[in-house]
Amino acid sequence: MKLIILDRDGVINQDSDAYIKSLEEWIPIPGSIDAIARLSKAGWTVAVATNQSGVGRGYYSEATLQSMHERLCALVAGQGGKVDLIRYCPHSPEVGCDCRKPAPGLFHQIAQGLHADLAGVPTVGDSLRDLQAGIAVGCSPFLVRTGKGQSTQHKALPEGTLIFDNLAAVADHLLEA
Repeated sequence: MKLIILDRDGVINQDSDAYIKSLEEWIPIPGSIDAIARLSKAGWTVAVATNQSGVGRGYYSEATLQSMHERLCALVAGQGGKVDLIRYCPHSPEVGCDCRKPAPGLFHQIAQGLHADLAGVPTVGDSLRDLQAGIAVGCSPFLVRTGKGQSTQHKALPEGTLIFDNLAAVADHLLEA
């Protein structure tokens, strides 16, 4: 199985320090939906691992979050692709759960849900915690400059991190390999 694990906010859709709280605020980054569809059509299994502490903080409901994920899946399906699995952490940082990135819990959930070994699996994020969660389970880190990626690229990144302008550039790289 060719598997890729994507962060959501800042990788697939625009991010906001004020949180993405409604379907209207969920706006895809140009090229990201097409990138997911291209990977899917080329035989990649696409999973999403996303921190969504706005649910735990009471900024939006799980139903609203579900509507955002339904929109994502519908847009990708509209281009002939598929998002195979979405796992999210609804907890605020104070909860101390094992699923909030940089903890690897969401990655363990994806591995279980897809019966997959995560060694070497590309994981794409725009923040250091996205990459750290993937590294903890043996994934290969890919940083995009969208979202918080512009500032993240200047931090001490995990060894071997590949940096790309956006998810479309990651897809181009993986599909050329």
